[in-house]
Amino acid sequence: MIVIGYRWRVMNPDRTSPPDPTRAPDRTRTISRVLFWLALIGATALALMPYPPHLPTDRFGDKFNHVLAFAVLAALAVPAFPAMPRLRLIERLSFLGAMIELLQSLPWVHRDCDLRDWIADTLAVIVATLVTAALVRRKAS
Repeated sequence: MIVIGYRWRVMNPDRTSPPDPTRAPDRTRTISRVLFWLALIGATALALMPYPPHLPTDRFGDKFNHVLAFAVLAALAVPAFPAMPRLRLIERLSFLGAMIELLQSLPWVHRDCDLRDWIADTLAVIVATLVTAALVRRKAS
């Protein structure tokens, strides 16, 4: 460890300590953030379209689409925002699901608000966040 620390300081004299192995490298974090925001915009747009396009996943049902969208968002959010506490990440993505359902209840959106959709979103976020965080920790060790 001393040799690694010494070598690291020689190669990176402007930093005082080695990087935290549980945090994603800058490039991974940047790519994850870009993909996260693109997925967020796409999922929100599809959820608020009055007449969304037919997707290949429609045959599995509406809840499957909700679980898939929010699991992908959570899986991208973990490496995209490594400093954010996991509970806060879960809370914010769950809040996004609740806001989408609230907006779908507006008459001019021509969509249906369903509490079970929000529950599916929240459960998907919890499971995907825990699995992704475990994978990130496992890769770091």
